[in-house]
Amino acid sequence: MKQVTAILLGAGQRGADVYAEYALQFPNELKIIAVAEPRKDRREAFAQLHNIPAENVTDTWEPLLEREKFADCVLVCTQDRMHFDPVMIALEKGYDVLCEKPMSNDKHELIAMGAKAKETGRVLSIAHTLRYSPFFMKLKELLETGSIGQLCAIQHMESVGYWHMAHSFVRGNWRREDETSPMILQKCCHDLDILSWLVGTPLETVSSFGSLSHFCAANKPEGAPAYCLDGCDHRDTCPYYAPRFYLEHPKAIEDGFQKILTMDTTREGMLKALEKGPYGRCVYGCDNTVVDHQVVNLNYQGGVTVSMTMSAFTKECERNIILMGSHGQIFGNMEKSLIEVRDFATGNTTTIHVHTPVGRHSGSDTVMMKEFLTVITSEGAQSRSNADASVESHLAALAAEESRLMSGKPIFIQEEFKKI
Repeated sequence: MKQVTAILLGAGQRGADVYAEYALQFPNELKIIAVAEPRKDRREAFAQLHNIPAENVTDTWEPLLEREKFADCVLVCTQDRMHFDPVMIALEKGYDVLCEKPMSNDKHELIAMGAKAKETGRVLSIAHTLRYSPFFMKLKELLETGSIGQLCAIQHMESVGYWHMAHSFVRGNWRREDETSPMILQKCCHDLDILSWLVGTPLETVSSFGSLSHFCAANKPEGAPAYCLDGCDHRDTCPYYAPRFYLEHPKAIEDGFQKILTMDTTREGMLKALEKGPYGRCVYGCDNTVVDHQVVNLNYQGGVTVSMTMSAFTKECERNIILMGSHGQIFGNMEKSLIEVRDFATGNTTTIHVHTPVGRHSGSDTVMMKEFLTVITSEGAQSRSNADASVESHLAALAAEESRLMSGKPIFIQEEFKKI
């Protein structure tokens, strides 16, 4: 494979620590030659790490895409509501594009992005990382080989993790749907995508319930200050006390949350960032609006039903799934790479430990980047997460949110397609 050159739009956690990290691990395959990032500390640190010349370092994406094409592809990792314009312009300029999920929170933009990719003949891949997971690929193989007979129902649980919820969706960038997108779209669109992929037939009906029930002013402990470091009397009993998480929780280091807080990850640097910064706020006094728990019911053509639960109130950040068939059940935990196949006729249980590459999303991110680079450098290669494949899951998420806001009213997906 020849080395691919890329422009990175957004050097946040996904852009810098996942996509661009691939360039550091496999420099013969990918080189980042330009970056746009609004945060000065992250922008400068990223440019230095990747040896990017000053003329290719900007605080907004527009100057880079105003120029004549000077790279092979564009990695769009901006905020959810900022995907449409750079994707459309990059495709028009002749770039292949990898776009972070969700594509957009607007139905018409979803269709337009897919149409633009077809019109220009360029690749538009969406970062539905679960499609690249060895865990889910094994589940698909087990279904296709008839290991549990006819698939009848699925129960899927996305455990967000209390600490992840507080960091990303209460204090962080994804806390408000009017600035980003609804929780079910931003957090779960690739869950809905993988569920449809496993079922393998068109989605017909969606209904949903959920709310923001805990992270609000009504639950604020008496006397709790606006910022955790302003002398909170509840620090020993509050699981969301910011200094304890950012300074002590292993996930703050492993998942790069400390660098989102500040690029100065010394104890002194992090405490300073928490004093009056957004990640030091009391979780009961933020301006968050996204839900903290939601259930979605899905009915597919052919009769398969799916129940998906997303909840903030879990210790672990993980995905668990049960596939129920006419002749057996499959239990799976993605983060543990563990699958159990239970045969009704024999009573036997087969345990499978799935090998996964090193990396986030149980190795899915590494596999996804490898495929994207292969697709754009190989004649006739197809992305398994192209725009067309992604539209249904995005519409399902938007339909779920519409249903939730209407107290669980069923939404008929095919009718939604006709409206666009």
